[in-house]
Amino acid sequence: QVQLVESGGGLVQAGGSLRLSCATSGGTFSRYAMGWFRQAPGKKREFVAAIIWSGGSTYYGDSVKGRFTISRDNAKNTVYLQMNSLKFEDTAIYYCAADRTPYRPVVIGAAYDYWGQGTQVTVSS
Repeated sequence: QVQLVESGGGLVQAGGSLRLSCATSGGTFSRYAMGWFRQAPGKKREFVAAIIWSGGSTYYGDSVKGRFTISRDNAKNTVYLQMNSLKFEDTAIYYCAADRTPYRPVVIGAAYDYWGQGTQVTVSS
């Protein structure tokens, strides 16, 4: 059973930075494309970023382009989300997800096979 555990969330002032981590276990991490999604209260889940198995291709949601960076370390079975220039509207629970099709950076949540429990990010204005 593949398990994903997010960490690194917290409270930060607008303009600040946070780095989220998602550690995986129970599967072959390098065989998965990975994604980050977020969901704010009362809103639909939103795609944030995705990365293919090698790290050679990434994709971002329009609202985070230029501010967030997704990366991965296959030796550590971990995917990261570096978040800079945070805004109040970035406040949400952030989830990482794994897709067993390793070559595509997918933006649709339903395509992912495994999900973490989420980590809260709160940006104060």
